Amino acid sequence: MNKVGSSTTWVYVADEESIPFGEGRRVRWKDLELALFRSPAGWFALDNACPHRQGPLADGIVAGKAVFCPLHSWKISLENGCVLSGGEGKVKAYPVKFEEGRVYIAFEEEKA
Repeated sequence: MNKVGSSTTWVYVADEESIPFGEGRRVRWKDLELALFRSPAGWFALDNACPHRQGPLADGIVAGKAVFCPLHSWKISLENGCVLSGGEGKVKAYPVKFEEGRVYIAFEEEKA
């Protein structure tokens, strides 16, 4: 997870029950489309586009702290967005917090 500084804003994006355990879902906020994951390792959020061919990561297979892109099976870290296998690249990872059944993502203030 990325560090959260004083210039970030937490935004509510989903309720816990809207995302099945071990899966991801698309969430939109302003002009951003993100992939929000509820993995065995916790909650994670990434930009919803694989660096290879912009595959929808929210539709990928979650395995621990990684997701496999549904188009060409590139393995992407849920913690930092780095490609772990299949090629090279990175997607933006966002801090996530979970409180009382609600999921929040932190955005830099200029985006919030």
